[in-house]
Parts: sequence; structure tokens; C-alpha cells
Amino acid sequence: MRPLLAWYDANKRDLPWRANTDPYRVWLSEVMLQQTTVPTVLGYFDRFLARWPTIGDLAKAPLDEVLAQWAGLGYYARARKLHECANVVAGARGGRFPETIEALQQLPGIGPYTARAIGAIAFDINVVPLDGNIERVTARLFAVALPLPQAKPKLGELAQSLAFPERPGDLAQALMDLGATVCTPQKPACQRCPISQDCLGLRKGISQSLPLREKRAARPSRHGVVFYAERKSDGAILLRKRPEKGLLGGMLELPGTDWRAKAWTDHEALAHAPAGSDWHKAGRVKHVFTHFALELVVMTGFAARLTPGCFWAKPDQLADLALPTLMKKALRITRP
Repeated sequence: MRPLLAWYDANKRDLPWRANTDPYRVWLSEVMLQQTTVPTVLGYFDRFLARWPTIGDLAKAPLDEVLAQWAGLGYYARARKLHECANVVAGARGGRFPETIEALQQLPGIGPYTARAIGAIAFDINVVPLDGNIERVTARLFAVALPLPQAKPKLGELAQSLAFPERPGDLAQALMDLGATVCTPQKPACQRCPISQDCLGLRKGISQSLPLREKRAARPSRHGVVFYAERKSDGAILLRKRPEKGLLGGMLELPGTDWRAKAWTDHEALAHAPAGSDWHKAGRVKHVFTHFALELVVMTGFAARLTPGCFWAKPDQLADLALPTLMKKALRITRP
């Protein structure tokens, strides 16, 4: 692995969470990067650190404030677990993360990958985490033809065989960078790879096809209707909070129908409208979740009174509220 580490020293990405190996920074970045791209995370990471420089600061913050700052990153259960974990570490553990993989995995929201990433990068534990980039590098390096997700245990074992005790954190990040910039999903730049001479996939001419993946079932569709209800006196908008558990848990939304497989008729949808008038269709928004695609019809009108379970939000407050991307799309139809 020395050629890979030499390549990393010369070519590593300049990422803000690599400024030092403070466990708080490493943990925060790894949670944000789960199923989210580096360019998206860059701005969020800096804003979080500016607002909450330490894990104690994050623990003291109201959950709604954390959710509001997380809005747009998606997978909002991560933000809830992030806050829960901050409270555990800042409270019961006196602000210090545990320094073993097993103890890290006992913390809220920290699974095997995140524990190993924190362990390697922050504490120099000789482990190799298995993210998507390292998965791909390993599958190609060892020509693993077993499809994902079946191949994960095997890939984990093989990735660990690459462990380098002198610089475990750098090795983990070198493998991540190699997958992100050289051993890419499409058209890998094998001629620039520092370990291409050891790549069985390249030798067999199958590297670009790896890792193999099982065919996924078609993503089902769901339908819903939301109501953009203004208050005539000041233009305030009617919002409500979603249940704490479940998809988009604890986030805010426009009131509306459930999401179901069958499209809603106007008559059916209006039975779920806030008390008001002048309802008309303003447009549609589409949004893709992990397990289904959603189409929302947006209807606008004026609310006659406050609907139970809802509250009024003035337009200048919206930027500070925990509105998920889906609802921001719906609002853009009415407030471009």
C-alpha cells in the first residue's frame, strides 16, 4: 500500500473535515456523507461547525434548529440521530468519543462503517471502512464477481486485508479518494492508478463492469395533494409538523393528504383541505425517495382560520424552518 499512500500524499482532496483528526469533525462529516455527495456536504459542514463548534454546542441546540440546518441534505433520520448522539457524548461521556470500534457502534446513529471510519481516521485504529468508493476499488482490485449486496461481507474482508498499521487513517482516506477520482464508476482512469499493477480486474479486462449489482425492482409511485393556505391579513402560510417517527420525521410540511398508490380526485383531496376557500391547482412537484417516487399536486387558496395541528409562519421565517427539500419544491410553485 505504500504506492497508494505516496499517491495520496501528492493528490489528496482538500476537504475541510481533513483539517485535523478531531473526532467531532470526523464523525460529523461521516454522518453527513452517508448517501450524500461531497459537493453537497461542503457547505453544510462549514455552516454546522460555525454554528456549533463543539459537540457540546450541538448537544445544547434545539432539535428543530438542527433539523432546519440539515434541510436539503435528506435522510433526516440522520439529523435526529446526530443530535441524539451529541447528547450522549456530551453528557454521559463528558464530551469524549470512545476509542474502540465496539464502543463507537453503541452510540446512536453509528453503524459498522461509521465506527470504522472514525476509528481509523480519528484514533489510528488499524481498520479499513467500507464505503461505496472502497467497495468499488476492492471489487476491482480482487476481481470479485459476486453481485452486491451479497458481496459486502467478502468485500469487507478483502478491504481489511489492505490495512496498513503505520497510517490507517490516511489509508482509509486514500482508498476513498482513489475511488472518487480515479477508480470511478464509469470510465476508470486505470493509467493513473497507483496500484493498477495489482488489479486483477484490470488484468482480466473486467474492471469497468465491477462491482456487479443485483437488478432492483421498479420503484413504485405514490401520490398526494398539499394545500398552500395563506392568511389574507398578512400572507402567513399554514404549516404543520410531521410525526416524530417515520419518513421526514419531525420536519415541517404543508397540510395535505396521505401519500398513496392511487392518484387523488379533486373531491377526495378537498376533504383534507384546511378550512378555507378559492382552492385551485397551482402545479405538481416530483420527488424521489429511496423506496418510491412521489408526485404531489399543489393547491393554493386562503385559510379562514387556524386548522388544528397547524401553525402560521410568515414568509420571512421560512428560511429558518425545518422544511425538507420536497416542501421547498412545493413552495417554489407558489412563491417562485
